[in-house]
Amino acid sequence: HKLNSNDPLWPCGLVGGERRRIIDQSRLRYWGGRHEAVLCMLSPAATAVAAVRATAGSPAAVRGMHARILKEGLAHHPPNPAALVSAYAKSHLLPDALHLFDETPRRDIYIYSSLLTAVSHSASPELALPILRRMLSADALHPDHFVISSVASVFARLRSRRLGRQLHAHFVASPYNGDDVVKSSLVDMYCKCGYPDDGRKVFDSMSAKNSVVWTALVSGYASNGHSEEALQLFRSMPGRNLFAWTALISGLVKTGESVGAVELFVEMRRDGVRIDDAFVLSIVIGSSADLAAFVLGRQLHGSAMRLGFLSSMIVGNALIDMYSKCSDILSAREVFEGITFRDVISWTTMVVGEAQHGRAEEALALYDRMVLAGAKPNEVTFVGLIYACSHAGLVQKGRQLFESMKNEYGITPGLQHYTCYLDLLSRSGHLLEAEELMTTMPYEPDEATWGALLSACTKYKDAEMCIRISNKLLELRPKDSSTYILLSNVYAVNGKWDSVAKVRKCMIGLEIRKEPGYSWIEAGREFRLFHAGEVPLDIREEIMVFLEEMVLEMRKRGYVPDTSSVMHDLEESEKEHHLFLHSERLAVAFGLIKSPPGSVIRVVKNLRVCVDCHTVMKLISEITHRKIVVRDSSRFHHFEGGKCSCSEFW
Repeated sequence: HKLNSNDPLWPCGLVGGERRRIIDQSRLRYWGGRHEAVLCMLSPAATAVAAVRATAGSPAAVRGMHARILKEGLAHHPPNPAALVSAYAKSHLLPDALHLFDETPRRDIYIYSSLLTAVSHSASPELALPILRRMLSADALHPDHFVISSVASVFARLRSRRLGRQLHAHFVASPYNGDDVVKSSLVDMYCKCGYPDDGRKVFDSMSAKNSVVWTALVSGYASNGHSEEALQLFRSMPGRNLFAWTALISGLVKTGESVGAVELFVEMRRDGVRIDDAFVLSIVIGSSADLAAFVLGRQLHGSAMRLGFLSSMIVGNALIDMYSKCSDILSAREVFEGITFRDVISWTTMVVGEAQHGRAEEALALYDRMVLAGAKPNEVTFVGLIYACSHAGLVQKGRQLFESMKNEYGITPGLQHYTCYLDLLSRSGHLLEAEELMTTMPYEPDEATWGALLSACTKYKDAEMCIRISNKLLELRPKDSSTYILLSNVYAVNGKWDSVAKVRKCMIGLEIRKEPGYSWIEAGREFRLFHAGEVPLDIREEIMVFLEEMVLEMRKRGYVPDTSSVMHDLEESEKEHHLFLHSERLAVAFGLIKSPPGSVIRVVKNLRVCVDCHTVMKLISEITHRKIVVRDSSRFHHFEGGKCSCSEFW
């Protein structure tokens, strides 16, 4: 009976030369019309290899077997070194694997292949480069097809097209240049380096293309913004499976094409593709979060329930994020409490969601639960916590968290942490302390940092500091148009007309245009996008009449338009008309007209809500007895009964 590579009688998954060495020392017997391979008379080295491979994945077992092999004097007998290196790597003991590799007196291509494979899957793929140089120079070994595939995976993770092209050239000149497995690795490498067209050339040269390489190329085109090419390739792919659909959908989400991703998911469901993996569902739920598509998100929640994926942690995490971003923080919390097993992402997503909705006490209480549960907070967790303190004026708690991040968890604060901490100090009126921190922190303050301090100076009417910070900010030549408008208004309020002219000149010279504001809303079955100053003709009359009625009611309650956020070179009546047609007001008016009585109005805006619109939303919520939730570029505002959840810390 001739044993082949798929025969289950092969001991412990031995491969290649190891199998050949064992079969040469084996006797085969045929019993009673049935064949049965009996491997006997195995050499001690071959037995050791089988034992080592059986221990892979268990650090204690691998070390114990290594000690036994050393005791029996077989440590350097081929193929034991390669088997031990592989077993150490699979047990997440890469330093041990590297140490054993260094101690091996005669290193062959097998031990190099085992080590490079291990490194390619490790957290430090760059370690492969000195190993590869050592193989070529010190040991004068030529890479075989296994080594080339492993090195291609390394260069893919390093995103190095330059090294990848060198490897490709070596492969073409090697005896293995027809190997489709290596070509598949090269396709994946080029795609992950951002050059799917180079991957396509290798793909076209392959004689046999399996679903793995098709999927890699589809993912490569989609992930690098070539959606048309990805779709065309996907349509021509034979036997599209769930993994191919997932690759295409996730690639579109990665490049911001969430609408296309959702449409593909719907098409996939219509095609009857069975979803037996939760990953694709979590991706599409993430798309609905990015789109702030609340109705779609709830439908996907229902799909997850029907498919039996509610117990999946990645689906649960995606649902928490979706409900948070779609302004339903209570549903997000309900999903969170229903998750059986939570990781740091689950806790952090919920903490950040609570913080963005202005629920500082809930965020901080959740953090205490997280620590008691044994989950270690990460950098993002602390960004959310300090942000929560910033938007609730909890200065002392924010200081404590900032210090504990460094002292208790060894997390070095990044620029985002410092920005949140500075925002906390400046919002709470500690302007001089905030300015001092900016000059002493280990990062160069960026436009957002200076802008946060300038906004606080404006709020607390510190004219001297306003001018000082404005001058520093202007020196940065910022790129954000809103920063220039803030600067212009600060200078204008303080009578610095020469500086106003300088700001305008900078804007013209840098060709900076104010980003147009827009808001969108789901009302019933309708989804509408509103641009500032533009009222759709089909509902123009209804919206204008409604807003005029609201203004009359608001004036009875003492409303006076705050035009401080509008450019100062306009007449007062023009400024008020400009405010009247802000996109969030148009969206709210549409929602109140079209939605059922008592339902929540949910609006998403691309920019921050201005001071006047914030006041208007509070008054409209009081007049109409409706809850209005506005998600702007910074946070969520829950308007109800004439109040906002931000408590004016926004």
